[in-house]
Amino acid sequence: MSAAKSATASRHVVTDWNPEDEASWDSRLAWRTLAISTYSMILAFCVWFLVSAIAPKLASIGFHLTKGQLYWLTAMPGLSGGIIRLVYMFLPPVIGTRRMVAWSSLLYIIPMFGWFFAVQNPNTDYGVLLALAIACGIGGGTFSGYMPSTGYFFPKRLSGTALGIQAGIGNLGMSVIQLVGPVLMTFGLFGITWIAPQHTSGGDLWVHNAAIFFVPWSILAAVLAFVYLKDVPVKANFREQIDIFGNPNTWLMTLLYVMTFGLFSGFSAQFGLLINNTYGATSRFAGMEGLPAGATYAFLGPLIASIVRVAWGPLCDRFGGAIWTFVSGVGVAGTLVWAALFLDPSGPDQFPGFLWAMLAFFFFSGIGNAGTFKQMPMIMPKRQAGGAIGFTAAIASFGPFFVGVALSSMAASTWFWICAVYAAVCAVICWIQYARPRAPFPG
Repeated sequence: MSAAKSATASRHVVTDWNPEDEASWDSRLAWRTLAISTYSMILAFCVWFLVSAIAPKLASIGFHLTKGQLYWLTAMPGLSGGIIRLVYMFLPPVIGTRRMVAWSSLLYIIPMFGWFFAVQNPNTDYGVLLALAIACGIGGGTFSGYMPSTGYFFPKRLSGTALGIQAGIGNLGMSVIQLVGPVLMTFGLFGITWIAPQHTSGGDLWVHNAAIFFVPWSILAAVLAFVYLKDVPVKANFREQIDIFGNPNTWLMTLLYVMTFGLFSGFSAQFGLLINNTYGATSRFAGMEGLPAGATYAFLGPLIASIVRVAWGPLCDRFGGAIWTFVSGVGVAGTLVWAALFLDPSGPDQFPGFLWAMLAFFFFSGIGNAGTFKQMPMIMPKRQAGGAIGFTAAIASFGPFFVGVALSSMAASTWFWICAVYAAVCAVICWIQYARPRAPFPG
């Protein structure tokens, strides 16, 4: 390697890095990396859930799609996101944090531009919409690279707090797009007012705004990453990284994270449509006054779970993650049973019962999301923990896909009961293996 190339490499790679030794740990670099990568992750989740914000508006602007087609449309980012995560889980030790975050931030722009143009024409082919929904999976996929990478920068004593902050605040992107998206659709954005709105019975809508608004913010994330981020000397090739599959904890923690994040992301993506189809304008109560609109409530689930995930990080550092994962499993099972009781309503007046049950579900899933990510760095070596975090996150991110497919093929109440039983089984596994006194792997 030439002297020039060597100097370039050294500017972007930290040497003698050991977070467990204060003398070999740069806390400022660690927190700066957390801040920039978390900012990029917010945008990632905005992209991943972009379809869930746009889909409830498609019928009103002239798209003729069935309920099943809409469920599939909102499910596809979950499928592609899970597949992409299976790739990203191997990237941190291969290409490093700096390039991974920077180039990922630029990739987010592709589906944003696609949806920006697609929604302006209600005759856009459904196959094109599906392809754009698949492209949104890049937003969900990067999570499995960002989280293990961040884990390399922090000591174990701060792992729960750091990963809780990144995952929780990053997950807020799901709420940001579902809350801000509908607002952006109500007026013409400065600089692109030359694009005509879509006319609806309720007034004009600029649905394309929800996609194009976040493009400049993604460019900013890429610039910040290229300029301010560095890599740490944690390197491993593909063959070295697959040793995580020989550790039984990888598989058990995958089951638990599917119970927390898998169900959380799945029901978050479908929450607006579920409300519309059970109590709203596309339900059997259609035509009645005062029906709830899914877009009004869709942001609440991700918001609650994300805030809880951040808040519970320090609690997991203090009391351990396993006990909170167990509490989450019990809570998720109970709240899904509660919600299932309101999925065959006799009238729209039962909606508050369903809403409160779902909000309680999102609360408990947030606790579990924090607990599981505290457990893995405690029960596994650092590099293996990073790989396990990436793999469990990859499998759990299929949640929006499987929940969407399930809701399109069976009664919603049936699916809720199945998920409740699964959560109860996970709670038992967590108690026996991790949370009980003298558990084999307390975390």
